[in-house]
Formats: sequence, structure tokens, C-alpha cells
Amino acid sequence: MTSLDIAPIPAFADNYLWLLSRGARAVVVDPGDAAPVQAALAERGLQLEAILITHHHPDHIGGLAELLAARQVPVYGPRKEASSIRHLTDLLQDGDQVEVLGRRFEVIEVPGHTLGHIAYYSAATDGAATELHGPLLLCGDTLFSGGCGRLFEGTPEQMHASLGRLAALPGATQVYCTHEYTRSNLQFARVVEPGNAALAEYWVRVRALLADGLPTVPSSIEHELRINPFLRIDQPAVRQAVQDHSGQPIEAPAEVFAALRRWKDEFRPPAEP
Repeated sequence: MTSLDIAPIPAFADNYLWLLSRGARAVVVDPGDAAPVQAALAERGLQLEAILITHHHPDHIGGLAELLAARQVPVYGPRKEASSIRHLTDLLQDGDQVEVLGRRFEVIEVPGHTLGHIAYYSAATDGAATELHGPLLLCGDTLFSGGCGRLFEGTPEQMHASLGRLAALPGATQVYCTHEYTRSNLQFARVVEPGNAALAEYWVRVRALLADGLPTVPSSIEHELRINPFLRIDQPAVRQAVQDHSGQPIEAPAEVFAALRRWKDEFRPPAEP
């Protein structure tokens, strides 16, 4: 069996529509725009056989109608957002499993960014000697490299719990998020935790990747636990920074998270040299 390939399809200003393929078979994740997906399929000689959706925002589902106009394929997505997403054929909830391209994905409900947001986690390879990918996570707008999604619908408690579930996945899990937000996320993270050596090293690497026009993702759970302040609120330096910024003691983890998220929402990065 040929190995699984995962490639980003850039869309809009900063979206990544992830294209999974094995041989001539393909699956696309969160196709907010049909045109770049159609172009990628044609260029690579791929046949689309399924679509995975994480949540209902237009930049994640806007290309569905056009992609489905010329083909009939299953569209998997969150049961709790079925009323907001036309064209879903398979409604998913926490604990469900989906098999595509020889990989089995577990559905994890991660409310916060939206109330019905789901992520897809594949724990292991298919056993083929040629398989290149270990555990992988398709997490939409819940977890970003160095950050997390805004709370458009959910509560801080929900998002904190959702991130906790993702943080508990194996460290080697590759994290495929759907936006190129890493630079701005790290600008904030470096203010929160200026003494973090891993973060300083990552900042240099990210700037080099972007200067070369390359994606900064995927990341990994292990890496995010070292540099992402939203996964590090149990660290004394992060908790102290949040308390100093808020001007009051904050103890409960969900409250620390909420204050950190509010800080990020209001943050304006300093000018870079």
C-alpha cells in the first residue's frame, strides 16, 4: 500500500485546507473554497472520495456545494452543527469513528470556538511498512501552534476542557490546524513567557520558515506543551504573568485560561525590528 500524504492547500489570507491522499484517492478537510481544491485534485490526478468538516464557519464549509456539484461523496461533520452545515451526509459525535484512506479517526468533541466543533484523531498507522505518518490530529480552529481559537460560541471552561483533551494525546501526535497564525501567536506567547528557551528557539525557526514562504505547521502535541501558553497555564511563569496583567490573584485553572484568552484578544504585537 502506498503511504499517506498530507499537504496544505492555501486559501483566503491564511487558511490551510488539508488534502490527504493515498495513491490516487483523496480526502479534503474543511474546504472553505472549492477552487484551490479542484486545482490541487486536477494537478495531482486525485479522485476525491470524502470530505471531513470540523465546524460550521464559512471559511471551512464554503466550498462544499461546488465540490459536490460534480461528484457524490460522503461529507462527515459535527452532529451538533448539522442545522448550520448543508450537505452533511454522516453526522458525528464524541467517540464515533471514521475510516478514510486506510486510517481510522476517532471523533473528539472540542466545544469552545464553536459549540459543536469536532476534531479527528488517528492513533496509529495502518501497519503498512511504507506509512510515513504516526498519530495525527485534524483539529480545525481549536488548537493552533502557539495559540488556540477565539471563543465565538463556547465558554472558557469548555475551551479549557477541550484543549486539555487534546493535550492529553500522545506527544508524537502531529497537529494539523487550519490557519497560519503561528507568528502572531508567538508574538503574544513571548510576552507571556519571555524566559521560555524553547519558545525563543521556535520563534527563530518560524520566522525563517515564513521568510521562505513555507508553512509553520503541522506542529506536535509534545512541542505545543513546551511553547503554547494556553497549554501551559499550570506553569508558574504563565500563571504569574496572567495575574500581573490582570492585577488580581487568579487561582482556578479555567479562570487563568479565561484571563489569558481575554489578554490575547486585546493584544497588539509590538513593532518588530
